[in-house]
Amino acid sequence: MKLHRAIVVDDEIFTRKGLLQIMDWEACGFEIVGEADNGEDALELIENIHPDLVITDIRMPVLDGLELIHTVLERSTVHPAFIILSGYSDFAYAQQALRYGVHDFMLKPIDEGDFSATLRRLGERLHREQQNAQLYQNHRTGGLLETLMMNNVDDSVVTRWEQQLRLGEAAHMYYVLVELNDQHPWRPGDDGVLLSLFQFRELIEQALHCLMDGKYPLYVHEHRNRIGLIVPDFFLGCFEAKVEVFMKALQQEIEGMKSLKDRVASRVFIYAGSPVNRLRDIHRSYVCAKEAVLHKYIHDPGGIVVYEAGRMPSLHYRTIHQDVLDCLTEQVEELRLEELRVTVEHLFSSFREECYAPEAMKMSLHQCVLSIVRVIQNMQGNEHSLQSLEPMMNWQDMNLSLGELQRLFTAFAEESGTYIGVLRKERQQGGIQHIRAYIEQHAAENISLKSIAARFYMNPVYLGQLFRKTYGVYFNEFLLKLRIQEAKRLLRQTDLRIYEIAERVGFGSSDYFVTQFEKRVHATPSEYRNSLNVGDGSERASE
Repeated sequence: MKLHRAIVVDDEIFTRKGLLQIMDWEACGFEIVGEADNGEDALELIENIHPDLVITDIRMPVLDGLELIHTVLERSTVHPAFIILSGYSDFAYAQQALRYGVHDFMLKPIDEGDFSATLRRLGERLHREQQNAQLYQNHRTGGLLETLMMNNVDDSVVTRWEQQLRLGEAAHMYYVLVELNDQHPWRPGDDGVLLSLFQFRELIEQALHCLMDGKYPLYVHEHRNRIGLIVPDFFLGCFEAKVEVFMKALQQEIEGMKSLKDRVASRVFIYAGSPVNRLRDIHRSYVCAKEAVLHKYIHDPGGIVVYEAGRMPSLHYRTIHQDVLDCLTEQVEELRLEELRVTVEHLFSSFREECYAPEAMKMSLHQCVLSIVRVIQNMQGNEHSLQSLEPMMNWQDMNLSLGELQRLFTAFAEESGTYIGVLRKERQQGGIQHIRAYIEQHAAENISLKSIAARFYMNPVYLGQLFRKTYGVYFNEFLLKLRIQEAKRLLRQTDLRIYEIAERVGFGSSDYFVTQFEKRVHATPSEYRNSLNVGDGSERASE
């Protein structure tokens, strides 16, 4: 696979060189083709070599990272992807970066694993986009929109399209985008076979023919992950002359087709731009339809968005509140499932009610996932063992409804909570084994449950219960057994006096030692030692 071209822009030379050295760029699908230490030089570099990706610090002299991105977007219709680097943890700059459509916002110091994963996801997205662009060039089925976007389009070209599509009869027309949602490889019960964009286009054409009785020619065009339509006003005659009524009927017609009904809960979203009076101006409606897509999650229940100039709610580019993030992470750690579900429900409701922009919502969910993953990593767990992690890391380039995103995130949060519980249990077991080893090593010393609990920063009552639960015996019984076993060894292997053995194995009183020894061995220490001597004599006699 051809490597994507990237440049790194940072005024701190050690940061820049360090980033170039620590990353396996080729494994992530990229090659570094240039670097710069300020935004002005970077701008010149971008104009000369046209990289696929620009990784830039947000704070630089001459021209900072945000100004660099803004300038590139203004000067060119074809621009690279951007990843912002920053040492500022309050995400204040991320809000403006999101408005510019940056791919990601990474905090310094850069985590190699997180950055590699980000690069791989971006590399896969760029590869898909390039494949689609090439496919479009090789199999061009319609260039009307692109043609009309050219300022010097010839009137004869417009007239020809109007005649072919009978649009000269229309008083006004809309550009409409149709989008298939919730079709992904992680849904349980699905057959794993995804509907291609071409197949989806065929379904839309069938639905339109049913709604229009085949009376009118259609303009249907494949975009990157949506299908575009031109809807003239005479399409709306049977739909109360309202585009939203037509869109709802189209949505129901598509979703009712067997090809989609057989799939698990696939949803169709439809977006309409503002009406225009002439075909020559259809690109303006197209731009508005793309703006309507940004309001997708606000209209998630119905899946129908009609752009209305001056009446669209303002999108917010804020990220998740820290207290909500802390609360959610704590509920995952403590596996408080009912409270967790309420928090997740509140979080996703706020995305819709507070008009989060899609990019802001993506970053908020990324923060949530990262916070939970860090808990798992801190407990020496392997987050990649979670089946629900993959969709949360790879959904960004797919068309998913808010409800499906909530389902996927809830599954991730609950599975993470269960896994953290397992890790905690394993850690407790490992801890109690460490405590047991300490007891065995220091059994002859003046130790007690209270002193051991203090040494290991534990509650004595809890430690006693944990010891009993793990080993099936109380601490004092376990300690006494160790001391008796050591006393028996000394009686067998040395000629130490009884009181010396008692003192050596940890008994403060030789009388108490004799009492406890006799209770467990059913013989006094002297009797035990003498029985060994008798055994030795009988064996020699038999020889």
